[in-house]
Parts: sequence; structure tokens; C-alpha cells
Amino acid sequence: MVKRPRGLAALSLIIQQLVMITLLFYFIGFAFPLTSAAFVLPSDEVEALRQSAKTLGKTNWNFSVDPCSGDSGWNVSTVGQKSPDNAVTCGNCSSDRTVCHVTSIILKSQNLTGKLPPEFEKLPYLQVIDLTRNYIEGTLPVQWASLRLSQISLLANRLTGSIPKEYGGIATLGKLELDANQMSGNIPSELGDLLAISTISLSSNNFSGPLPNTLAKLTSLTDFRISDNNFTGKIPSYIQTWTNLTRLDIQASGLDGPIPDFSLLANFVNLRISDLNGSEGKFPALNKSSFPGFQTLILRSCNIVGQLPEYLGEMDKLTTLDISFNRLSGNISSTMSGLASVKNVYFTGNLLSGTLPDWIFNSHNTLDLSYNNLTLVSSEDNNCPQKGPNLFGSSSERSPSGMVFCLRSQPCPRYVNWLNINCGGEQQPRADGKTYDGDIQSSTGLSKFNNWASSSTGFFVEGDNKAVFTTTNKSFTGDRKELLKDARLSPLSLTYYGFCLSNGKYKVKLYFAETVFTDDKTFSSLGRRIFDIYIQGKREEKDFNIKEAAGGVNKEVVRDFSVSVDNNTLEIRFYWAGKGTTIIPDKGVYGPLISAIAVSRVTKSVSVGTVVGIVVGVASAIFLLLGILWWKGCLRRTDKMRSDLQGLDLQTGSFTLKQIRAATNNFDSANKIGEGGFGPVYKGLLLDGTVIAVKQLSQKSKQGNREFVTEIGMISALQHPNLVKLYGCCIEGNELLLVYEYLENNSLARALFGPERYRLELNWPTRYKVCIGIARGLTYLHEESRLKIVHRDIKATNVLLDKDLNPKISDFGLAKLDEEDNTHISTRIAGTYGYMAPEYAMKGYLTDKADVYSFGIVALEIVSGRSNTSNRPKQEPFCLLDLANDLKNEGKLMELVDESLGLEYKEEEALLMINVGLMCTNVISTERPAMSSVVSILEGRAEIPEFVSVSDPTMKVKQQHQSAQSISIDEDSWIASSASGTDLYSAILDTDYMLKNASGR
Repeated sequence: MVKRPRGLAALSLIIQQLVMITLLFYFIGFAFPLTSAAFVLPSDEVEALRQSAKTLGKTNWNFSVDPCSGDSGWNVSTVGQKSPDNAVTCGNCSSDRTVCHVTSIILKSQNLTGKLPPEFEKLPYLQVIDLTRNYIEGTLPVQWASLRLSQISLLANRLTGSIPKEYGGIATLGKLELDANQMSGNIPSELGDLLAISTISLSSNNFSGPLPNTLAKLTSLTDFRISDNNFTGKIPSYIQTWTNLTRLDIQASGLDGPIPDFSLLANFVNLRISDLNGSEGKFPALNKSSFPGFQTLILRSCNIVGQLPEYLGEMDKLTTLDISFNRLSGNISSTMSGLASVKNVYFTGNLLSGTLPDWIFNSHNTLDLSYNNLTLVSSEDNNCPQKGPNLFGSSSERSPSGMVFCLRSQPCPRYVNWLNINCGGEQQPRADGKTYDGDIQSSTGLSKFNNWASSSTGFFVEGDNKAVFTTTNKSFTGDRKELLKDARLSPLSLTYYGFCLSNGKYKVKLYFAETVFTDDKTFSSLGRRIFDIYIQGKREEKDFNIKEAAGGVNKEVVRDFSVSVDNNTLEIRFYWAGKGTTIIPDKGVYGPLISAIAVSRVTKSVSVGTVVGIVVGVASAIFLLLGILWWKGCLRRTDKMRSDLQGLDLQTGSFTLKQIRAATNNFDSANKIGEGGFGPVYKGLLLDGTVIAVKQLSQKSKQGNREFVTEIGMISALQHPNLVKLYGCCIEGNELLLVYEYLENNSLARALFGPERYRLELNWPTRYKVCIGIARGLTYLHEESRLKIVHRDIKATNVLLDKDLNPKISDFGLAKLDEEDNTHISTRIAGTYGYMAPEYAMKGYLTDKADVYSFGIVALEIVSGRSNTSNRPKQEPFCLLDLANDLKNEGKLMELVDESLGLEYKEEEALLMINVGLMCTNVISTERPAMSSVVSILEGRAEIPEFVSVSDPTMKVKQQHQSAQSISIDEDSWIASSASGTDLYSAILDTDYMLKNASGR
């Protein structure tokens, strides 16, 4: 054998190694193409991204480099790797490894403030759109339907409108996530063509109507969520054909029960159904053999009756079981001992009876048996143990003092007249001499204190198992900062139970402040916390929203309630009925929140010294205020004005004429938004950015000081979300001015039947909300405010709508105090034709039932979209009330519903509103309900009683003639004017308003 030279062999080895290294780099180029700068995005797709960035408000994309280059500014992820929350992914590259395309855009939690870009249509290879947790507004672009998308995730934004029916043509779509937006409308039947879809998530929106039958074809579904919506009809039975389903959420969806047969859905892991409407039903068959993988089972407030199924104890993988607030009965069996190992078990609020088996006390997990009919036998049970199962109110027995049996078996050592609790915070001494007990319970279950206890039920199922039951916002400011910066939270139900209270009348003050959400333009500000408030077992507030009631976050709002304590106990309960967002700012943020509770007994009499002190103090304050106004030159009116103001307990601010002139641009006609008998109304802007409405008393006004003083005195003493807010007044020289909050959407009259170009498309949920809001405002005036007031001029023009279309009652120029010692007030007749109660129009007999009559007319107008009366020239006289009575007699009431609504309304609610309107307009005043009863009926807490609508034609004619003698009618206007003529906004709102009236049009 010939040996090669040693140097030549070494050279050959080096060459081989170089070849291998070259080949290695060559194959690396194939394996990781997106890391090479050679790959570029086509120019048309680059331009599409550039346009999309402008639409989205995305400002940090670096267009100086190619989006597929992998350079900074794009956070480009490679094929096969998990995309980060801020990424544009390229793929679908050409065979020559030079051109790639955008396949995925994921921009999560970026707080983008723009709109959804239709320009995505120009990215033909786009498959994934994930814009979760931003501040994006607008509607879903129809243009996206042309793409072969596999995922659309838009959770937690500000999206409105409906789902385009064209999306049913995206055959590749596998995931559609639209939770926590403000979308509405029906679910298009075309979505039934999405045969590849596995996830549909639509919770926390305003979707309505029935679920279309075409969805039965979606047998590939594994995850379906529609909680917190306004759907109608029963839970579809076709769900049992979705045999791949692992999760189903139907909480507070609006759907009716009973729960259909789900026995074929063997893959269930997570089932959540709650707050069903409709009829009762049996517990669904969900035994272990059919559902081996069950982990979360929630069937809360579903009208379930019958025995507690024993097979629940066989579900060994179960972690959460919530079957609370049903009507389940019978014993808790010893054979259900398997539930002792389940982490969270809630049997709260049922009819369970009998003694407790031993396994109940051997469980070291959360077990809630409160509010049942169990028999408590051991001494530990009777002492309401604060560890172990929650047994608060679990027995129907009562102690000798009337309290829940396990709190105290002996009579109270003494009775008190107060209860003050700093919910979620430490004990808090107050400057007013009161001390607020601390309440720092950091978990669910029972807590017991001197003369009160609290019981919290539920588990934050959406959370990350780091449950938080108290919250603190150190940045909170305000007069009650130390009291309101802390708050108590509950995932489901939170009860405060006071005992050893003296019997009598009490004032309950509940202090709230939304301290979890933000007030900026980020997704954290989009949360909606909604819950109900019960006092002494009566639901006082339904769908209470702290942020909405307070006008923002980190703002105090107080709810006052008058209650009776008859058995020495007081129960205040806050309940989450499945509504509101659950994923903003994080998963598991929902449920009741309360900052403080103050309860004090209402004394029947006040000492003479106290009365003298109050009178002297008020008089001194008034004289001081008048002195300041005189010194500033604000009281140059007549002596008559000064005498009218004396004795008026002003609770409003004072503005100078200079401030008002600056705000309204010297009463510029361009800022004029209305005209009434009182005078013109102007829109203005204060230096602090507050938008105002300024009502100016005309020198030619027939009303003068009387109505001006009345309106200041009335409104300044009233504070309610459904009453217009008076910021202050100006009395300077010959000027009399009232300064109100500005309501963006003008009056209900203009929205319903004003000039065509100014009408709003009020959908049915909005109309129903407006009707309830008006009723709540009148309930406050008649029954809840310190001053019991009869408004005297309730009509559609005196109901204003804010930016969220919440109603606010305005114009108190004709209001009268309803003195409780008088059965009625005989007074000068004033009001508006078509809205006045007959006993008032004919005899001057005024009670709060006159407002009830007017409300009934407005309710009929809301449901029909028509004004009650029409006296336009060349038109036949028309009376909506007559039409409603005629249709009732003919059995055709539904013909009264506004045709513009089409079929987009709930028939049962519309019929209820019409019947309430007819009941309120009964000619016999004593047959009309109180406004609090009206609220209860509209909210579903009471049934409408049987009544006969009095519609004597003779009575109508008399009423109309008598009313016409006492009321001035503006023949040139499309709607009648009240005697006060003080509509805050007119129905016509353009700058040509005066010109049109001057020309006789």
C-alpha cells in the first residue's frame, strides 16, 4: 500500500470539514428562513400594514425595516414558535425563499385606541387576528369575510354593532371570541355554516333574540360561551348534538329554563348555567359514568326543584360545585361523602333539611350550607362556627330575640340604634363622633362581631386561584377617603346581618366607590360591575352599577334606604346575578363591592333646642350667602326677588354673570339649544371642561321669580341618578340664570317623535331601561327624598337623555311639596295638555297620583313611539291613550308597539309596559299604583294586579275641555307647552330655531 504524505491527508480533512460546514449553513437557511434578511414582504402588504397601523392607532411599528426581516420594531416570531403578545408573524414563503406573507397579527393588551382596520383585507394570507384587551371602538369590518381566517379574538374592547352575516362564509374559522364588548343585535343564522369552528365566545355583550336553529350544525364546537346577554327563548335542545363540547357557559344570558337533556355530552369538563328565567325543572342527569371528566359544575339560580342527587359524590375529579339559590330539598346523604374532597361546594339558598352527616365536618375545603332548613343539633352548630362549613342562616329556627339561631341563643344584653361598618378596612374613627367597625375578612364564610355578622358565599371561578376579597386604592381622594379607599368584595353573595337592634324605623346608607377599574383610555376602564341590592329580603336595586351611578370611578355614591326593623334584626345582602364583565382588568374581577355601611334609627321628634339651633344656623347661612351675593353685585333684582329667596335652603353653587358669558360665548346664538316660556337655553363650557346647559329667564317671561325660586329650591335638595343635576344659579343685575348638567342626547320627546333628522334609533332594551329609570326618579320624588315632591309636569320633553341614554327628569318649575299631613293639595292648575290627570285638570285636586298618570302616558309613548296628542294643523286630533284603550278592548294591544322596532323587542315586556301605562292612567286616582310598585312590576319583582281601565268617553271630553281652559297651547309647535314653559331642551335643536318660529313654520 502506498502511503499518502501526511500533509496531503491533513489538507484533505480540512477540505471535507469546510464542505460539511457549508452544507450545514445551507440547511440552516432552509430550516430558519425568517431569520434571514433576504426574506421580504410584498410592497402591497407593507402598505396594508401601514394603513392598518393608522386605523388601529399603532405607532411603534418600524417601517424603515421590512416587517418579515426579523429586525427590531416588529417582534417577528418564527414559524412553529408561540407568538408573543405583540407580534406580526410572517409565513407562507415562496419556494425561492425570497418572499413571505403576513399570516398572524397579535396585538394584545396594547391599549390601542383606534378602530378595527378594514385594510386587513389586503393581507390575503392572514389567518390569525388577536387584538384582545385594547380600547378599540367601532364595528366588525365586513371586509374580513374575504379572508381565510382561523381565529378572530377581540375580547375586552369597545366594539359595537352586530356580527356581520358575511362571517358565516369564513369556512376556515375555528375561533370567534368577542367577549366583554358592547355589541348587540341577533346572532346571524349564517354562523351555522361555520362547520370548522370549535370556539364561540360572546359573553358580556348586549346580544338579543333567540339562538338560531342553524347553530345545530356546529358539531365541531368544544367551547360555547354566551353569558351576560339579552337572548330570548329557551336553552336550545340541539346543544345535545354538540358531542365534542367540553365547556358551556350560559350565565345570565336571558334564556329560559328548564335545562335540556345533556346526557350525550360525555366530554363535558366545565358547565356553567345560572340565573335562568322561565319555569322550574329537575336536576339534569350528570352521573360519573356519563361525565367522567367533570371539573366545574355550576347550576346556580336555575329554578331546579327536587331531591339533591346522590351521584354528585361520585364525581372524583370535581373541583367546584355550585348549585346554590335553587329549590332543592331533602337530606344531605352520608353516601355523598366524596364531596368532602371537592375544593368548593355551595348548597346556599335551597330547602335542604334534616341533620348533617359527619363528612360535612371532616371536610377541610370550602363548604357553604347557609340559608337552608337544616336541623342543627350540636353545640358547635349553634355557635355559628367561623371555621368549617358556613352554617349561617342554615336553620329556620330563631333565637328568643328573633335573630339567626346560631348567633346567640340568649336574649340580647342591650339593644342599640346604630350600626357602622368600614367594609374591607380597619376600624375607623370619624370626626362626627361615629366609629366604624373594621371588616377585614379576607375570605368567604362567616365572620361574627359584637352586634353584627357577615356571610360571604362563592368563589372567583374565573380567577387564577389567588382570590382577593378586599381591595384598597391608596390613590382614592375625597372627604371620606379613609372610609372609601377600602372595600369588601364577594364573588357571589355578601350578607351583613345586624342584630340586637331596637325595633323601629331606620335609615340605611350604603357607601360605594368603584376603585378597581381605571378612568383612562385603556381596557382597564371598560369593566362593568353589576349586582343587586337586597334589604330585609326585598330587592331594592337591580343591576346596580357603581361606576354608572357615581358618574365614574373613584367617585363616591351613596344609596339611602328607609327600612323597618321589627324583629331586632337587619339583613343587607349584595348578590351577583351573573351580569357584567369577568375578565377586565384581569380574570376574576366581578361581583359585589361595598365600601361602608351606616345604619341609624330615625327619631320621631326633635328637641326644641335642636329646632332652634337648626333654624338659627340655616338663617345665618342664608343671610351670609345673601350678603356675599349683594357685596358681589349679584342681588340687583327687585325687593320681590330678595323676599322670595329668604328662607330658601340653597344647596347649590353660585356663578357670576361673567363666568356664564364666557362659557356660552356671550350667549352666542350658535350655542342656543332650546326655547321655552321661561326663556332660551344655551350650551356652555366652563373653564374646568364641564359642559353645562344654561337656562336664562326672559324679561318677557310670564313666570318670573316664582318658578325660578321654586326650581332652585326643589332641585338643590334632590340628588338621584334619574334627576337632572343643578350645578348652580346666577342672580345678577336683571339676569336670572340656572346652570344644569348638559345632557348629550337631548329630550326623550325629540328622540322618539321629534323632527326626523334628530330622532334616535332607540332599541327595545334602551326603551325599557328609560321607562324604568323614569319610574325610579319619580319613586325618589314621591317616597324616598327628604322632601316629598309632586312634579306636576311629567312629559317626554321633560325627560332628558345622557350620553348612555339614561333618563333624567328635568324642569321643576311647577313642582309642589306633598305634605304628608294633607291628603291632597288644592292649587292653581298648571301642566301640559294630554298629560294631566283628570281630577287635577278638572278640580285642581293634586296628589302624587297626578304624576303617576303622566308617567302612564309617557310609558305608552315610549312603547309606541308616538306622541300622546297631536294638534297639528290640517290633521285629525289624535289621542294615544284612547287608541290604547280601544286596542285593549279589541284584544290587539301589540298593535300599539312602534313599527320601527320590527320584531326586535320582547313581547312580554312590551305587553307589560302597555298594561302598566293603562293602569297608571286609570281615571280613578286611587286605583293607580304607587311609583315604587311600578318599579317592582317593571323589574319583575311583582306581578301586575288585575284592573279595569276606565275609559268613559264623557270623562275624556270633560277632561280635555277643562284642561284646555287652564293650559296655554302653542299652536305653532308640534308638541304642547306647559304653563311654565321651562323645558330645559326644546325638541328642535338647530341654530335656525328662532328663525323657523319667526317665519311661522
